Order: sequence, then C-alpha cells, then structure tokens
Amino acid sequence: MTATAFYFDLASPLAYLAAERVLHVLPGAAEWQPVLASELPLAETHDAYRCPQEREVERAEIERRAGAYELQPLRWPDPFPFDSALAMRVATYAKSIGRAVPFAQAAYRQAFAGGHSLADPDIVLIAAAACEMHPAAVLLGAEMRSVAERLAATTAAAAALGVADVPALSVEGRVFSGDDCLEEAAAHMRAPASEGAA
Repeated sequence: MTATAFYFDLASPLAYLAAERVLHVLPGAAEWQPVLASELPLAETHDAYRCPQEREVERAEIERRAGAYELQPLRWPDPFPFDSALAMRVATYAKSIGRAVPFAQAAYRQAFAGGHSLADPDIVLIAAAACEMHPAAVLLGAEMRSVAERLAATTAAAAALGVADVPALSVEGRVFSGDDCLEEAAAHMRAPASEGAA
C-alpha cells in the first residue's frame, strides 16, 4: 500500500462527504482503497435506530455537514441504507484498471446527489459509463472471483492497520477517521518527518 490511502465504502454518506473533498484538501495524492465497511469493527450501519426521530436527527446532521462543506444538497437514496456489494466489487475492478477515483465519485454522486440506490445494477452501470467503463466489462469484472478476493483482502488489511469505519485515511501508517479528519491528515502529511514521527 502507498504512504497515504483513502478508505471508502460507496454505501457511506460520510465517506461521500470526504470523497468530495479529499482531492482538494490533501497536499498530495492518496490511493483510493475500496473496503467493505460491514466487515470493519466499528462500522456505522445507518439502520440501527431506536426510533424514527433518531434517524432524522442523524440525517439532518449529515445534511448540515454537506452544507458546511459547501457541497450540493444531499439527496437520500431510496432505500437507504442499501446493499453496496455490487458497487464495491465494481469499485475494486475500477481500481484495477486505474479508474477508482472517477468511478467512486460518479457512483457517490448518483447515490447522494441523485438519490439513487447503488443496489440497482443499472445505476452502477450509469456511474461506470460516466468514466468510460464498458458495461459488459464492468459486469464481467464484478463477477470475477479475483475481484471479490481482492476486496476482501483490502478490507482485512485495512482492519489490521486500524481502520475501524469509513471514511478513513492512513498517512504513513497513522489512521485518521471520519469525514472531518481531512485537515488533520493534511497537516500530518505536511509535517517534517521527525515531527510526524513524534
């Protein structure tokens, strides 16, 4: 893995908020790593609410953060949460052909700016088409055992590194978590090597 990595799951609205900002906030490149949040130890499922009001409070807070980051208004997919397994296999395939970033951004925008569930294969293919990935190749890639194994291995490696949920950034082995961690991670990247190791 590279010195800096950005871990994401396309089902996560908080990872969407980070994905829209990470290229602008970090002073250098980060390798985008698709991981299955459901396999991480502290992943937020967005479905375990004690009452409908608790769900609305959480959604309002995420919408507030989107506004504070000056992103377009967030539209919730229907249904939400959705199963991101197919989309994440496609993200892993996209990474193998050098299209992880454009595919992830297009998929996130379909989900949280367009309000579409990425459990729908047609929506995933629309996102893939936006970054010039051929539908037949995408579907074939998503069904390859090697792609599923790579996604599982990347998820396990992230968990071993200390990634407990998405979004997360690792910078020289140090993990920063949450959509609001980007500035701290950027400062760590800018710090002299001796200071960063302190």
